[in-house]
Amino acid sequence: METLKIRVLPDAILRQKCKKIEKVTPEIKQLFEVMVETMVLNHGIGLAAPQVGIDQQLIVVCIEPLIYKLADPVIIKSQGSQVGEEGCLSVPGESVEVDRCDDIIVRGLNENNQLVEIKARSLLARVFQHEIDHLQGKLIVDYK
Repeated sequence: METLKIRVLPDAILRQKCKKIEKVTPEIKQLFEVMVETMVLNHGIGLAAPQVGIDQQLIVVCIEPLIYKLADPVIIKSQGSQVGEEGCLSVPGESVEVDRCDDIIVRGLNENNQLVEIKARSLLARVFQHEIDHLQGKLIVDYK
């Protein structure tokens, strides 16, 4: 399967606010698959579209054995706090202590264009928050 090139700082697309897509088309569904493949081959557990040069609100998250593919994701509820070390495929060699919410609910369109809500805790919550940050042009280095 094809993969995409991971963009790294200082690539300008990493600082852009991405466009909403509002509907998951067959092309977006295929893009999700390519993003998952790219994430796995680069040993990531999450990937956002701007990290592969695409200005759209798309993320993929893989916490074994589950893979989540979301368009236009938003956090609709959050609570608690967890501080942990984060790395990023787009900021190689850096790791930053980041304070994130420990419990969240994320709403977005899945690969079948269905509006879903996902309850996430701990590592899964951290990864969702990290990837959603990317869609707003925010990176781990902004937490230093």
